Amino acid sequence: MQHRIHAYFADKETQLIETVSRLVRIDSTIGEAQPGMPFGPGPAAALEEMLKLSAEWGLPGENLEGYVGTVDLNDQETALHILGHLDVVDGGEGWTVTQPFQPKLVDGLLYGRGTDDDKGPMVAALLAMKAVKDLGIPLKKNVRMILGTDEETGFRDIDWYFDRHSHAPYTISPDADFPIINIEKGHYQPTFSASWDQEAALPRVTSLTGGPRLNMVPPKANALVAGLTAEEIQSVIPTLGLEGITFTLTQQEDGVHILAVGQGAHGSTPQEGRNAQTALVALLAALPLADCPSTQTIRTLRDLFPHGDFTGQALGIAQSDELSGHLSLAFTRIDLNGTGFEGRFDSRTPLCANDENTRLVTEAAMGQFGWTVKGEIDPPHHVPADSPFIQTLAKCYEMYSGRKSECLCIGGGTYVHGIPGGVAFGASMPGFVSNLHGPDEKVNVADLLTAAKIFTQVIIELCA
Repeated sequence: MQHRIHAYFADKETQLIETVSRLVRIDSTIGEAQPGMPFGPGPAAALEEMLKLSAEWGLPGENLEGYVGTVDLNDQETALHILGHLDVVDGGEGWTVTQPFQPKLVDGLLYGRGTDDDKGPMVAALLAMKAVKDLGIPLKKNVRMILGTDEETGFRDIDWYFDRHSHAPYTISPDADFPIINIEKGHYQPTFSASWDQEAALPRVTSLTGGPRLNMVPPKANALVAGLTAEEIQSVIPTLGLEGITFTLTQQEDGVHILAVGQGAHGSTPQEGRNAQTALVALLAALPLADCPSTQTIRTLRDLFPHGDFTGQALGIAQSDELSGHLSLAFTRIDLNGTGFEGRFDSRTPLCANDENTRLVTEAAMGQFGWTVKGEIDPPHHVPADSPFIQTLAKCYEMYSGRKSECLCIGGGTYVHGIPGGVAFGASMPGFVSNLHGPDEKVNVADLLTAAKIFTQVIIELCA
């Protein structure tokens, strides 16, 4: 069987590239809801295109009210769900090889938003379903692909689906890395805020806004400072040692507009980005501002979320365990004006995290300043490494990758978070840096083809 699968995929590279490129050309970031498009026209267009190409491959699918699409291999009882998504984060800036929605192949790497997260892997999985069909391999069970459209902004699509349908005995999500992700950290993403009377003192920060997404290290942040000159602010910047951050200062009638630019990254890996928001807070906190609530708040934010603290050390919630590693933290949202502020951070919590050592510590640290804190811990997801399902996946991975399998923990949350027995499985190979959520996102085409072979074997093992 392994020989037949290798032979089948021997001439499929061009087809794989062209198909992924079809999807990448569609800007499928979330938009305003419309009839039949609960997450906007972008995700809806990507879903329709994926269903169109699945039909072209002899695998007709169904659009379920715009929330998800489904593609079945046969009409037998379903044994395996393959969950993935077609929505993407916004294109962002800083691309050097191509533009976000103009796929480009360079030296075996396909660039474009969604090539790795998650359009490329879903095409590889669909190609695996096509391989099983074209090879005429008899199956006793069905595999159903579930095509999501809201993974980046809340999982409302998958929640909708499983409110109406049951889980399969086995579930994989090709939305991470190989070998096998059997632990997904929990999430603690509280909202904290305070209000005060309209300020009048000068100089002061009259507005501060940060990242566009909770789960993304902010590549940009903006502030308006009244009562200081651009020269006065500029003189402070060199003293802060904020590497990888650029500041643009513009003197206008209402004050100095400050734009901080860093580098975006996934919220689960804050050390891979350059947080423009924490850098801007550090700058503002160092300015000679009036003693007023906004200034006090900014300096407290600087102390609780110092630039470069990725583990919650300053907040008092840093922790780790042997299986799931350390807690990560990214301060990603802030909106401050003359009468108050609201902020959020994105923390990925290990198995050892709980209310006592995480939530209550945060509430106490912020409560002493009169801030309101709201939010609960979403528990981690853990599937024991010795389960028969994981052993099957390990065997399939080793057959085609030539690498030793192992179980891993990630800070990112995939669709299988909370699904009994579900694991994230592929499609990036170990050590490959795809730049997902950042500029120049890419996928290794050869690895994606190997992933398709692995998924083909998985379907055979679990459904035949």
